[in-house]
Amino acid sequence: MLRAVSHLPAGHNQGTPFDGVELEHDARRLRRKLLTLRGGGEVMVDFLQTITLEHEGALQLDDGRLVAVIAAPEQLYAVHGRDSGHLVRLAWHIGNRHTAAQLEADRILIKADHVLKPMLEGLGARITAVREPFFAEHGAYHSHETPGHALLAR
Repeated sequence: MLRAVSHLPAGHNQGTPFDGVELEHDARRLRRKLLTLRGGGEVMVDFLQTITLEHEGALQLDDGRLVAVIAAPEQLYAVHGRDSGHLVRLAWHIGNRHTAAQLEADRILIKADHVLKPMLEGLGARITAVREPFFAEHGAYHSHETPGHALLAR
């Protein structure tokens, strides 16, 4: 069985992957897991600690080959506010419910949720169903060991 020995970040320039794995947001955060590749093969990931696999990064295998990591499209809601102040208030309500969110200048993406949708609409949000990759912000309690982590930025 193939084994992953490390994760390379996006833009690694370490070679061309021989295959790929497409994972949704939650599945990209892992420590130990058997992954099925696009071509049908399997790779065992068994890292010392939990990591988040970056979209367009790669898993380096014990035989030196690379497996591309691709963020899979997911069913999401795009949340739009009347203006930037309203969008910030909507973001507060989403965060207050400990909901994973991808924050953008003109919208917030959340996983499709039949409970949050009417709540947000009741607060005046316009909700659109979309299918695209999800890149939620990591919470304050996730590992801060990477130099680019937001809580280490100066």
